[in-house]
Amino acid sequence: MRTILLAGAALLSLSSAALGNPAEGPSRRFEAKDLFALEQAQDPQIRPDGLAVAYVRSSEDIMTDGARRSIWLVDVNTGAQTPLVAGAGAAFEPRWSPDGGRLAYVSKAGGKPQLYVRWMATGATASIADLPQAPSNLTWSPDGRSIAFSMLTEDDPAKLGSPVAKPEGAKWADPLVVIDAVTYRSDGEGYLKPGFSHIYVVSADGGAPRQLTFGAFNERGELSWTPDGKSLILSANRTKDWALQPEDSDLFQLSVADGALTQLTHRFGPNREPQVSPKGDKIAYTGFDERHRGYENVKLYVMDRDGAHAHPVTDGLDRSVESPRWAADGKSLFVLYVDHGVSKVARVTLDGHVQDLAAGMSGAEPDRPYTGGEYSVAANGAIAFTQGGPLEPGDVAVVKGGVVRRLTHLDDDLFMGKTLGQVSPLKVSSSFDGKPIDAWTITPPDFDPAKKYPLILEIHGGPYASYGPVFASELQLYAAAGYVVLYANPRGSTSYGFDFADQINYNYPSHDYDDLMSAVDAAVAKGFVDPNNLFVTGGSGGGLLTAWIVGETGRFKAAVSQKPVINWTSEVLTVDMYVDQAQNWFGKNPWEDQANYWRRSPLSLVGKVTTPTLLMVGSEDRRTPSSEAEQFYQALKLRGVPTAMVRVPGASHHGLAERPSQEAAEASAILAWFERYRTPAP
Repeated sequence: MRTILLAGAALLSLSSAALGNPAEGPSRRFEAKDLFALEQAQDPQIRPDGLAVAYVRSSEDIMTDGARRSIWLVDVNTGAQTPLVAGAGAAFEPRWSPDGGRLAYVSKAGGKPQLYVRWMATGATASIADLPQAPSNLTWSPDGRSIAFSMLTEDDPAKLGSPVAKPEGAKWADPLVVIDAVTYRSDGEGYLKPGFSHIYVVSADGGAPRQLTFGAFNERGELSWTPDGKSLILSANRTKDWALQPEDSDLFQLSVADGALTQLTHRFGPNREPQVSPKGDKIAYTGFDERHRGYENVKLYVMDRDGAHAHPVTDGLDRSVESPRWAADGKSLFVLYVDHGVSKVARVTLDGHVQDLAAGMSGAEPDRPYTGGEYSVAANGAIAFTQGGPLEPGDVAVVKGGVVRRLTHLDDDLFMGKTLGQVSPLKVSSSFDGKPIDAWTITPPDFDPAKKYPLILEIHGGPYASYGPVFASELQLYAAAGYVVLYANPRGSTSYGFDFADQINYNYPSHDYDDLMSAVDAAVAKGFVDPNNLFVTGGSGGGLLTAWIVGETGRFKAAVSQKPVINWTSEVLTVDMYVDQAQNWFGKNPWEDQANYWRRSPLSLVGKVTTPTLLMVGSEDRRTPSSEAEQFYQALKLRGVPTAMVRVPGASHHGLAERPSQEAAEASAILAWFERYRTPAP
């Protein structure tokens, strides 16, 4: 009942603050119902000739409370758009044939995901295979005759004992489920089906798919054909202890004719995203040497086709890179990287020279200002990418010859009558060591610098991630309700180089707390923040830091800790990625170093908490299970600290704000909690 009252109170509060007087016309502020009107461009795939871009257009269906994903075509010269695959069932992962005459994609139009091909000249579309599971990593062969993909191949479940035979027609309980795998559940998927992801190939004209890889191993990630069409290059970990080394993988050459595998790399660490050069003489890929640290820069590597002479190309770039693509002449590659919270596409020559080509990319999580982006390259060097900014989610843009052109304007109609909160950089120096910290503020739509406003500190998760000056729907709702919103990239954040991220290795949380408090101090010093009305929230790693902050200071009037880690021992022993956390975030198991696990747990500080704290978690969260939030909730109840807990039904960790109605209700509950403890401004 408490959570319903929280949401209801905030909706009334938000209505009065953000909707205005109905007699005066529509609200000019961003409001909860606008979440259903947002659209976003994803996965832009430029045609090989560079004259058109197929992309996934993601919008929201107010009747089903979920995303609609359709595939649209936009003309590069005119900007004219055409829907290619729309209507019932999501469509995604568009991939052009080498000649640009056909488009492969995955669609759920028939109920379950299937592989389709569209003949662009005629508009004819056909499902080319009857697949039992969803295909991914679609990759056309160089001659356009075949399509390779990866797919889960189900296996028989583990068994123990012999169940009694059930009489025909009897209605018994479901059979026992025996689990013996190291990785047996995953956030967003729940308990995993028994089986392994393998590589298949199917005729582009349709037919029976042929399985190429076998065994108790997974082959996931991008595939790359050799120019002669005889082999595929893939990434996999096929060692006997692969499940206990989640960051280890090597590149293999797979013969399409007989499935023979040849291992090309032999380095401990991830070797992934293979890309064969246009002439077939070299292979580019990404990875790093695994040292079991929390963060490593992901580097671009190039080696000979047979695996010889492997060497890093981006040693001079102190940033992680991803999504390598060869230039048509084979003399350079394109990569994506993030620098100071800004996502960029760059060209990298084989001797390591880096030239930025496009910036201001947008990610796929519009509720928070996370960095990210997607791009593709045409044969003529034109690049299609997702372009966004502080005041709009992602659109499709193209850059060629140094000229950037935005091709779509998906949210212009929505925002034309709106005044959004303005995003501005904030200069911050850490009180701990003077280290510069990037931060941004979002001010209310009617902002007056002469007034005092309450402030919400919003903390990103990860912790190895970064925020940037990009659109964030939930933060805009906070600003529309009259708050200044502050977000920052404290030490440990990515996009600032290895040393900055490594500051929290085996030491998280620690001085990232000082960085965040310094950001708050800098915002208060601007003069328009009421120091007596400070609030804090964050999700995942940000939820952990929120719980840590209220244990370290009482300066915040109220807090909302979303999907937090509260007790590192229970977290590591119940999370889906427990192997990675124990190895790379602690270096030891909980029973080997309990003092360190406890020292870094917000639960260790709960005896000092006086701040009213709301907990929020998804009921299906496998990354920070709900038992984490429940521990803090019950501890605060035992201490008599004002607290409440919000459970989001059916929501996973990454899907906490995936459904618009839930994002609206969550923002509403958070604002209601803050309003309960907010005092009048001077």
